[in-house]
Amino acid sequence: MKAQLFTALFAASFAFAPPALSQQAPPQPNRFLAAQPAAAERFEIKGMLVERHGSGARALILVPGLSSGGWVWSQVARDFAPTHSVYVVTLPGFDGRPAVAGDPFDASRDALAELIISRKLVEPVLIGHSIGATLALALAQASPQQIGGVVAIDGLPVFPRTEDMPPEQRAVMADKTRQQMAALTGPAFAAQQLAYMRSIGLVDMGKADDAARLSSRSDPQAVAAYMGAALARDLRPGLARIEAPVLVLAPYFAPDAPLLNNMTAADKVAYYRELMAGTPKLEVETIDKARHFAMIDQPDAVSAAIRRFLDRK
Repeated sequence: MKAQLFTALFAASFAFAPPALSQQAPPQPNRFLAAQPAAAERFEIKGMLVERHGSGARALILVPGLSSGGWVWSQVARDFAPTHSVYVVTLPGFDGRPAVAGDPFDASRDALAELIISRKLVEPVLIGHSIGATLALALAQASPQQIGGVVAIDGLPVFPRTEDMPPEQRAVMADKTRQQMAALTGPAFAAQQLAYMRSIGLVDMGKADDAARLSSRSDPQAVAAYMGAALARDLRPGLARIEAPVLVLAPYFAPDAPLLNNMTAADKVAYYRELMAGTPKLEVETIDKARHFAMIDQPDAVSAAIRRFLDRK
């Protein structure tokens, strides 16, 4: 069975029409901003914001996904800062950060590599969400001896249901999606972010609304460019080069199953294993009662899975 979580609901998020933002009640203080722990250090590398929490010998690098900032990692950073050095990044173009020229995917991968080199991090574990996970896999392929592990939260080497596309068709599809997303600006972009968070992103609608207010601070053109760049890539041929252990966390929310051909949690795990075939050291686990932002829907379960993974290394 082919997974439809990303593509079916992603398309639905463009069709879904939430209440106009101007008709909604004035927003309350954002829970994600209120929950952010204070960073011990803040600096930039190639346009990427880095916030360090903790000072342990073992380093974790947390990479958010599309349109997201470091706020998505607040609970994970808080859980691991007492024992690790936790580097939370925000990619250029997201969460109010200025975009960079050129291919944003390559630029972000290079910025992550520079973080490891400049800080002399020894085999850090990359923890990525969505496109952030795809970036982590790309870096683990490019620099296999420098990476100590990868945790991919609902992020894969190829966009689900595009794995059988020939390269030329993939390129056309990626460019079409980029153009479609780039056309959303201002209130239309904010409305799409709200629809996405409510239909794909999060189980709790209050959290979805707060997340959408923050993701709407991203540059729509940068979001479109990242999406196009990710859709155009198929990293599966390089999976065999990854030397570090890889854990893929697959969120599952049973009420969504009727929209996805009644996919079970076991179906989803099997499909993710299929897309990760060739990875030498692979584990795939389910995070139950969670949508795409599993680390927000089920923070304790995600942190526990990460801790088990770190303990096994």
